[in-house]
Amino acid sequence: QEKIELMQLIRFIRDAFNVGILLIEHDMKLVMNICELITVLDHGETIAVGTPEQIQTNPRVIEAYLGQG
Repeated sequence: QEKIELMQLIRFIRDAFNVGILLIEHDMKLVMNICELITVLDHGETIAVGTPEQIQTNPRVIEAYLGQG
């Protein structure tokens, strides 16, 4: 319930004040549901920047976070 309320609050602040919000979070459900643009780091190095859809299918992100299949 807290995460749902957090998502609603972030969206409200973003829309009501027309501001960008920097969200540093490891909960991918939250990130994918609220972010329009995502930057993925691996050991401090940017490995991908894109929309949630682009990030979910990015080979470098999959390899870094899920390992090679």
